[in-house]
Amino acid sequence: MRVAIVGIGLIGGSMALALKENGFADWVIGVDANLEHQKLALELKLVDEIVPLIEAVKKSDLIILAIPVNAAEKLLPGLLDQVHMQVLMDVGSTKEGLLKCIQHHPKRGRFVATHPMWGTENSGPTAAVAGAFLDKATVICNKEETDGDALDLVEKMYETLGMHLVYMNAKAHDVHVAYVSHISHITSFALANTVLEKERGEDNIFELASGGFESTVRLAKSNSDMWVPIFMQNKENVLDVLNEHISQLRKFKSCLEKENFEYLKELIEQANGIKRILK
Repeated sequence: MRVAIVGIGLIGGSMALALKENGFADWVIGVDANLEHQKLALELKLVDEIVPLIEAVKKSDLIILAIPVNAAEKLLPGLLDQVHMQVLMDVGSTKEGLLKCIQHHPKRGRFVATHPMWGTENSGPTAAVAGAFLDKATVICNKEETDGDALDLVEKMYETLGMHLVYMNAKAHDVHVAYVSHISHITSFALANTVLEKERGEDNIFELASGGFESTVRLAKSNSDMWVPIFMQNKENVLDVLNEHISQLRKFKSCLEKENFEYLKELIEQANGIKRILK
């Protein structure tokens, strides 16, 4: 199996490692516009060769788009023009806009829309993690629009990586990830900016910040080139969850202003209910 990975960063690089280690790919072809990423990907043995995009499509059985969602949307129609029996898939965080741009494409069936639910705040080839996807979930969207053999190949790939499969339509996927992923990043970015604005002493942040603070703002180190397009693509859903989040923050603020500590206790205990889901 010859696999091309377009975008050799955190997800693409980790997928390259996993596909080679698990024996799914005999040869991994890398495509990346960043010359430094090309060099690192070869040095780290994430890929076996680097070639231009169109050559990679022609030489591969499976092409994986691991690039920002706005870039994927621009490339996808033209890439579908180039495929014959090859399978094309993505690993992006939003799906509705991407699928709309190819809904009438004659080769729509060769594309599988997926979202492996794993990531870190790091980026680039050096961020690649071995065994990253084991026991994680991956979402496959609108599978009924995909050719049976294309779907089978991608399902087999993810099962080889030790992932379990979840099926959704694109609209539902984008709503759910706004609530469980995208809001977490916005909250982390906002909290980091709050602390940087109010706490001018960097030594104080470093010395006094507890593990709880560090884990909460960890996502604030995430790459803006990836997250701005995600927020743009999923704007309506993100605004919906952001409005609810602001409403919840106002409740806590009101409790403190009015010294309503009984209701504050209720709010915290209500939040404790997340333990039933995240044990």
